[in-house]
Amino acid sequence: MKTIHTVTVISFLLMQLAITVHTEAQSSKIAIVDIQRALNETEDGRTAKEKLKTLFQRRQKTLDEQQESLKKMKENLEAQRNVLSREALGKKLEEYQKALVELQTVYMEYQKELATKEGELTKDIIERMQFILRRIGQKEGYSLIIERNEAGVIFVPTNLDLTDVLIQKYNAGEGKSEMPSKSESENKNKNKNKKPSKTK
Repeated sequence: MKTIHTVTVISFLLMQLAITVHTEAQSSKIAIVDIQRALNETEDGRTAKEKLKTLFQRRQKTLDEQQESLKKMKENLEAQRNVLSREALGKKLEEYQKALVELQTVYMEYQKELATKEGELTKDIIERMQFILRRIGQKEGYSLIIERNEAGVIFVPTNLDLTDVLIQKYNAGEGKSEMPSKSESENKNKNKNKKPSKTK
């Protein structure tokens, strides 16, 4: 009888624990947000994207010109393959390979430059968006706000998507006065990176 009583008590406690966990899960408010869409649909985000697009087009033009030059070099090499001496052909091949490596290096440098520029152009915008989302989370009682693309969200009900709310609040100017100006941010970073002077 004692064993049966003990099992009954344990079962009851486990049931109570399950009910508690289920209740807490139901009471948790979780929402998602699409930062990329917000960047594309806010005025500052569109301006940043346009600047990035202009830089991309300039770099792409340079790459296209170098690629066309490399293509002509290859065509000339193929056309002269049977008439050039082994030494001259080897020199031409060496020049072509060098130009190919240079093009690949330039491409990698441009990719890195574009990624860095995108970070610079969107840094302040994203920080302000995060500020707005924290305010929404605190005001509306959300336990968690997830970035849609980072989390790989497949489906979520419309009422749990805060993207439209974020866009509206951002374009309305919310959070702008609370964020530090560009000069203040630069001074803060300079002071942060400044090494303390040695005292004698």
